[in-house]
Amino acid sequence: GILQHPDGTVLKQLQPPPRGAREQEFYNKVYDSDCCDSILLELREYLPKYFGVWSPPTAPNDMYLKLEDVTRKFNKPCIMDVKIGQKSYDPYASAEKIQQQVSKYPLMEEIGFLVLGMRVYHVSSDSYETQNQHYGRSLTKETVKDGISKFFHNGYCLRKDAIAASILKIEKILKWFEGQKQLNFYASSLLFVYEGLCPATTMRLSDVTLAEKRGVPKGLLSGGDILEYNNNIHVINSTENGKIEASVSKGLSKFYALHKKAYSKRHHSQLSLKVENLEQDNVWKSSTCITQEHLNGNVIPQLEKVFCHMPAEIKESANVEVRMIDFAHVFPSYTKDEGYIYGLKNLITVLQNILDN
Repeated sequence: GILQHPDGTVLKQLQPPPRGAREQEFYNKVYDSDCCDSILLELREYLPKYFGVWSPPTAPNDMYLKLEDVTRKFNKPCIMDVKIGQKSYDPYASAEKIQQQVSKYPLMEEIGFLVLGMRVYHVSSDSYETQNQHYGRSLTKETVKDGISKFFHNGYCLRKDAIAASILKIEKILKWFEGQKQLNFYASSLLFVYEGLCPATTMRLSDVTLAEKRGVPKGLLSGGDILEYNNNIHVINSTENGKIEASVSKGLSKFYALHKKAYSKRHHSQLSLKVENLEQDNVWKSSTCITQEHLNGNVIPQLEKVFCHMPAEIKESANVEVRMIDFAHVFPSYTKDEGYIYGLKNLITVLQNILDN
């Protein structure tokens, strides 16, 4: 397993030969202080930072790779490990090893990736849901889309902002692979991390007016819907001045700021929004959280479209990391890594389908 060092890094124990030596050699090559290869220098952007090897004072023969903790900056990290490529065995694997790997997930060659596990933070219950490798191996061509979308669902809604940001990062990795012929990767993974909990904000919806569908800014509401308040456009439990308060994620404040910047001149009269910060520990727990008791009828599903199905303008603002990990089976090459490229393209297609649908 991965251990945490007191200095904030993580420690990955060196695997038995030849895998451990091969992974150490890979990191040493990429992070060589004298490296001037532009391909390898760019590759660093997509890996955890490498700080050499480490051994505990009490067991000097136990060797560990000292690596950046990619999850360290997150409050409630949602984590998914996806093995990429059409083959999870390297060119030097024995027939027995090949058969063993193929039998674990025969679909690997066809779809080019395998979900090894995930841990998702659910804001509704303030708890994590965990799925292991058996979950990933149970996914079929028909269910893999729903299986991966589970990673981006926080118990309230689908985190489309995190999906869009993930796609952008995978596309950068894909571009790197399409431009290099030095290395081939087998049984390597992508580590996905996104923030499950953001600092809360208070959002005041004031002077909300119903607009014609043609007047609502494109992308504000999914499918061109508009906010519809029942009972003559009144909100239950509204305050004396006609305003309501609700705890939402900090990411939404960025969404509204970006949206306001893009549309305020043309549509200011249609939707006025003011965002104010709340204490972080009040997130989703405040007595002013949006609940069915506070709002009428179909307001909840309509607001969810605004909160969670965010438009393209904010897809880069999501707090997301996608890094390549596990390099015990990396080999020199003179051709493109077509198997890894195939897996990346298929994974992007699945994520894009989740985003679109």
